[in-house]
Amino acid sequence: MKNKIIKGILFLGSVLFLIIALNSCTSDKEKIASDIQKADSAIAAEKANVAIDTVQIKAMKYIPDEITVHAGDTIVWINRDTIAHDVTEVNKKWASPTLAPNQSWKMAVTESANYYCTIHVGMKGKIIVNK
Repeated sequence: MKNKIIKGILFLGSVLFLIIALNSCTSDKEKIASDIQKADSAIAAEKANVAIDTVQIKAMKYIPDEITVHAGDTIVWINRDTIAHDVTEVNKKWASPTLAPNQSWKMAVTESANYYCTIHVGMKGKIIVNK
C-alpha cells in the first residue's frame, strides 16, 4: 500500500512537472510569435516608406526622361518599345542588361545620376534624388 501511495505521488509529480514545462514552452512560443509579428510590422512599415517609380521606354525615349525620387526608392524601367534598349549610368557605375520588348529592370536608387541607352546613345534620362 505504501508503495502504491509513493508511486501515485511520483506519478502526480511527473504530471505536474510536464504541465509546468508545457506551459513554459507555450509562453516561449507565444513570445517568439509576438517577436516575429513585431518584426514583420516593422518591415512592412519600412516598405511603406519606399516608393516604386516607373520609367517607360517607348518611341526611343525614356518617359519620363527626368524623375525625382527619394534615396532608397526603386525605379523600374519597362521597355514598351518594339526594339531592345538598356539603361546605363554615364560613368558606368551601374547598368541594366539589354531589355527586349516588354522586359523590365529595377534598381534601388541611392544617388542622383544621368543615364543613357548604350544601343541608342541619343536616348538620355536623369534621376534626381531628394535626400
